[in-house]
Amino acid sequence: MDLAKDAALMAVDTAMPIDVVGIGADGWDGLSDATRAIVSGAEVVFGSGRQLGSVPVPDDRKRQWPSPLLPALRSWVDEFGGRRMCVLASGDPMFHGIGVTLAREFGAERLRVVPAPSSLSLACSRLGWAVHTTTTVSLVNTPASVLRPALADGQNVLVLSRDQDTPAEVVKTLRDSGFGKSRVTVLEQLGGPSERSVHGTADAWAEPAGDPLNVVAIDCVFSGEFRLTRVPGLPDAAYSGDGQLTKAEVRALTLSALAPSPGEMLWDVGGGSGSIAIEWMRTDARCRAVAFEVAAARRTQITENASVLGVPGLRIVGGAPRAFADCSDTPDAIFIGGGLTQDGMVDACWGRLRPGGRLVANAVTAESEALLLQCVSRFGGSLCKFQIYRGEPLGSFTGWRPQLPVAQWTSVKP
Repeated sequence: MDLAKDAALMAVDTAMPIDVVGIGADGWDGLSDATRAIVSGAEVVFGSGRQLGSVPVPDDRKRQWPSPLLPALRSWVDEFGGRRMCVLASGDPMFHGIGVTLAREFGAERLRVVPAPSSLSLACSRLGWAVHTTTTVSLVNTPASVLRPALADGQNVLVLSRDQDTPAEVVKTLRDSGFGKSRVTVLEQLGGPSERSVHGTADAWAEPAGDPLNVVAIDCVFSGEFRLTRVPGLPDAAYSGDGQLTKAEVRALTLSALAPSPGEMLWDVGGGSGSIAIEWMRTDARCRAVAFEVAAARRTQITENASVLGVPGLRIVGGAPRAFADCSDTPDAIFIGGGLTQDGMVDACWGRLRPGGRLVANAVTAESEALLLQCVSRFGGSLCKFQIYRGEPLGSFTGWRPQLPVAQWTSVKP
């Protein structure tokens, strides 16, 4: 086994490095002499059709990436592993670019990255925006709804477009989200000889589709009915469905107990309307979640809510714990909002949770509350109980209407 490991390490050490060269809309003219020498000296040059067409390299050395790229990436690179390779990338290869994918697949130590200015840097320089406070959202491979969580009054947002139709999709999303008064700037061919920009507000936008190489800059202005921030506890009215919904105040307390961190995975057991999983994912674009829901109609409403609220990547599967077998990722946190008293549910959840992970369960019935006492005895953790009162009209006055009290168990797995 040691010999096999040594052989694998030697293969990595002897593999030719991969030069990753950022190239802007100005193409070959925008490259330095040193960078041109890297491209010219490569025996194989990978890139898109547009990128390859911008460099004076013989056609027999050019390799246009297939679509889809990821399934073929390793085999394509391995095929030319003994030759000098150069990969062309748009702008900064490590900014939403292929450099990130190559580093993940082959290791950063094999790459020699030569970045060009990113579209973010170029756009901010044109608009006078601070790069470090500008939020970036990529719509290259995702629907426009993922823009919604990034929208906030006074925030500068830059959208990386898929093609010439993306600006219209962005404008529609702004209108539908209460940001119709936002100022929109579409910047095309940034850094190239054909660079141009168009401006307007989302409400009045009537520009035709332009160049497919564009980014959309948004100076956000909110004028809607209620704000949908990344902070948990969105208004109940933000969700559609059959009423199976964790109420806003309880939702905020529950997400606080779950304590999401960027990149973590949540399992939401008994998804209902999907509110816990949705607001977990809204806290950070890197957060992931799986909602487990046995009812087909509710799975449909979770899908709709996730799309409207900007997290279409939420995965929705069947009922727990049977559907656990369909999920390979180990959860960092699990919330049990439904099915708590089902035989074996707590044990199944605890067994799948990673060490150091958090399990949170809410109970509103006497039976489920009694079960939480057993959970504390078996697994440790803490209990709390809270009741929310909402002010509602009572004749010409205001009365306090109590909501169902909620008992909550929180435990961290050793």
